[in-house]
Amino acid sequence: MTETLLANEPIIRVSLFLGILLAMALWEVAAPRRRREIPRLLRWTNNLGVVVVDTLLVRLTFPIVAVGLALIAEERGWGLFNVFDVPAWVAVIVAILALDLAIYLQHVMFHAVPALWRLHRMHHADLEFDVTTGLRFHPVEILLSMGIKLAVVAALGPPAVAVLIFEVLLNGTAMFNHSNIRIPLAVDRVLRWFMVTPDMHRVHHSIHPSETNSNFGFNMPWWDRLLGTYRAQPRDGHEAMTIGIEQFRTRRDLWLDRMLLQPVKGPASGYAINRRRGERAEDGPRTD
Repeated sequence: MTETLLANEPIIRVSLFLGILLAMALWEVAAPRRRREIPRLLRWTNNLGVVVVDTLLVRLTFPIVAVGLALIAEERGWGLFNVFDVPAWVAVIVAILALDLAIYLQHVMFHAVPALWRLHRMHHADLEFDVTTGLRFHPVEILLSMGIKLAVVAALGPPAVAVLIFEVLLNGTAMFNHSNIRIPLAVDRVLRWFMVTPDMHRVHHSIHPSETNSNFGFNMPWWDRLLGTYRAQPRDGHEAMTIGIEQFRTRRDLWLDRMLLQPVKGPASGYAINRRRGERAEDGPRTD
């Protein structure tokens, strides 16, 4: 079973990616949470264009990806899971949790370090919030993220099947929790104890810095609650809240060429985690 999964990794990942993307897109049409103001053609062509650029760069830059490195680590005895003898099912569960915590901490770091925020803010500069927002990351951020992930895999030595499960989960939940879908509030209250829901993550895309710097989880919701970064609802409500950041608010900024140049445009400061002493958490980005 495990060998079959690993042998068919590319087909599994592409099939699930396309299936979840289509399912979320249809759900957004059938039951949207917020009214759409910008044509899908404009946003989707450019957001999906970023995905193409990201994928090509990763394939050209890294000779192996996370699942392949996990297999090499197992063969050569690298990492904690290859040093300590634990049951396979325990190793898979703990590895998935550890990888998810690493992604949470990486996300916080990309908000806390101004140079990294310059890269990550492209994700936040989307003026609407839907399934393609979950795919919109600057190519340099994707390369750094892959490097961090490979370092974590090398240090942990997790089972390759755990890495595959984690990557499929992360990709799928990122599309789910960025989707513009309406979930009954009672259902959402229960779901967000077990997974990051769109209403939970939408708070993270608020224009208010104190909300932008909350709800960092993509997959599992517990890290935000345990580490004090959880915020239940946006102050302005989900329908009325403004999505994005103070910079890059024109429709022209949604084009692929402008997105790729955003890291070198304007100041990188002003957000709650990296603000200077004396700035209030509610202050927007400075323009000086």
